Amino acid sequence: MKPLILISEEDTPSVLLDKENEIFEISGLSLPENPKKFYDPIILWVQEYFQNPNAQTVFTFKLKYFNTASAKELIRLYQILTKGHESKKSQVKILWYYPKDDEDLLDFGNNFLNDTIPFEVIPI
Repeated sequence: MKPLILISEEDTPSVLLDKENEIFEISGLSLPENPKKFYDPIILWVQEYFQNPNAQTVFTFKLKYFNTASAKELIRLYQILTKGHESKKSQVKILWYYPKDDEDLLDFGNNFLNDTIPFEVIPI
């Protein structure tokens, strides 16, 4: 499977989705003018990945800030990761890094904590 690599720009995060090297990371600022258009290729890549995933998938989020529209897309992505984990094809774990003084990012991460998928909230 070909890696998905998106270089960060002023209003979009960097994205590295690389099955072979077991790197799944989104980092930076997420303020795209059209979040659906930006996140759709990511969602499609992850859906395709879960057709034949690695035994373990550690997905890392290191977002400094994102707008409400991006939050909706992140929720869509989280739902795909949850389905992938529930399929038992891959043990999925999410690492949610947030600036230690940013309670909004902490709260967003904590909203995903549940018994379905291993999830760590990590201050930086």
